[in-house]
Amino acid sequence: MSAALKPWARGPFEVIVDAEMHRRDGKDYDRRLALIGFDNAIEISITVYVNLHPIQRNGVQYDKEDVERWLSNFHKKLGWFYDVFLASQNRPALVPKEHVIWYHRNRNGQYHGDVLGVPDVETLEGARETAFWVFSELFGICRSALEQLVDSELRNRTGKRWEKSREIDKLIDREFGVVEIGGGRYYASEVLFAVDPGYYTQLGQDLKSAVEGGGEDE
Repeated sequence: MSAALKPWARGPFEVIVDAEMHRRDGKDYDRRLALIGFDNAIEISITVYVNLHPIQRNGVQYDKEDVERWLSNFHKKLGWFYDVFLASQNRPALVPKEHVIWYHRNRNGQYHGDVLGVPDVETLEGARETAFWVFSELFGICRSALEQLVDSELRNRTGKRWEKSREIDKLIDREFGVVEIGGGRYYASEVLFAVDPGYYTQLGQDLKSAVEGGGEDE
């Protein structure tokens, strides 16, 4: 990850990257996760910034009572961002507050069923725009640079290609055998590679090491 990011910005950045990954995948389930992720990124960015030591936010100090009130729920966090932070910076609101509240309501619906169906394009793109904007404002990264950082991180994540191995298949299947899913029976190696190829590879390496180090102890 680029050194342009301050250490305390990395957590919110990772949330944005995860959400963007799901957005680009584009399946219905991923669009739901993307909306949840972008909304979470907005809230986490605000929480991290408000909790910073004053030296990490150019000397700006907040009263403890105000911080506790601002961080008590999503709407108060949003109120701080619009009414305190943007006002103090004399910065315009690029996304209307009422729009962000709508995105948050849709996000809650993905958890609780209040809003049915897959998020529409306008809602998802609006939540993304807000997450990128809030992050950029709070952590001093211009929008174009943030887009480049996200693209770079996603390229790094997807650049590695996992491959099945007959040796690993044998080790996993000898250890775990056949599993039953939805009435069908499958080799454990096949299921694990399809679900999490990284763990499939790591587990195979661990089993191989155990066999090689076992000697005659069995």
